[in-house]
Amino acid sequence: MAEVYVTNFNRNFTGVSATAANVIRKQVKEYDLKLVGHPLPGCPAPIALKQARQLSRTPPAGKGFAIWHVRRNPEMRAAIWARDVLRLPIRIVFTSAAQRRHSALPRWLISRMDAVIATTKAAAGYVPHVRAVVPHGVDTDLFTPAPDRTAAWRALGHGGARGIATIGRIRPEKGTDLFVEAMLRLLPEQPDTVALVIGRAAREHQGFLQGLQSKVAAAGLADRILFVGEIPPGDLPALIRALSLVMQLPRYEGYGMIPLEGMASGVPFIGSEAGYYRAFSAQGTSGLIVPQEAAPEAAIAALSLLTDVDRFAAMMRQARDLAVHSFSAASEAAGISEVYRQLWA
Repeated sequence: MAEVYVTNFNRNFTGVSATAANVIRKQVKEYDLKLVGHPLPGCPAPIALKQARQLSRTPPAGKGFAIWHVRRNPEMRAAIWARDVLRLPIRIVFTSAAQRRHSALPRWLISRMDAVIATTKAAAGYVPHVRAVVPHGVDTDLFTPAPDRTAAWRALGHGGARGIATIGRIRPEKGTDLFVEAMLRLLPEQPDTVALVIGRAAREHQGFLQGLQSKVAAAGLADRILFVGEIPPGDLPALIRALSLVMQLPRYEGYGMIPLEGMASGVPFIGSEAGYYRAFSAQGTSGLIVPQEAAPEAAIAALSLLTDVDRFAAMMRQARDLAVHSFSAASEAAGISEVYRQLWA
């Protein structure tokens, strides 16, 4: 029987999905692992929750129980039901990235976990049962620098000589409006640059999206600030390696994988004071941090990089090096494995 069951109950590909997929692709080399729920790119075909329960009735060889690794509230609920109501021989590991106090239900669910892995020291301060602090890592085999960034950008067909992008759901919390404001300031100074807003807006944020599109049109930049919608996960590595800069300006972020995916692709980033961005920036050698709600400062930071060829080239090299040696999915998988070993011991 399988040793590890990793749940993915969200049919949409989110940041949580990306971090889970990155680790699973490493873990399958070490464990008999089953993905439960919805598929993830590059991972084993998933099984249904019912089948996971059936398989978990028998512990894996040489171990007293299997491990269910969960990352969302519905997944915690399903695992608690399997362990405490169905009395299956399993233990539950939860990864927590949130850097704020959870509401009542998640707090109760987390209190029922056998082990919690926090992605940062700040996140560890909000949850009990923390066995380890293990930063999320990027798949540095999947996200790699482009041999020819200019050709890679041209192949995307968005026009211009180079691109800047923000990636994620279009909503105020993610700071999509701050990115647009920064681009309205930057692009008149950089006529060869195109900006991409990558992601979808939920129904409740359609008015927010339309307001941004109207502002861009009024500025006469509708052909250079492009709202391209959601990108299939499999297409994201090729898109990111074609960029010259990633800009993420969220008002809140638990961790934030997009800067890491850019760094692994040799793309520096500009980020707000959120998530784990300051650690990624390595004191300004792989990315630049600006204050919250600081679109003008973000535009100035971008201009300073794009107009300094030597500094930009150095940051490209440092970004890739830091991703490989400090924030890889292989390192995250190793940290998680140590928690599994502690439980089985």
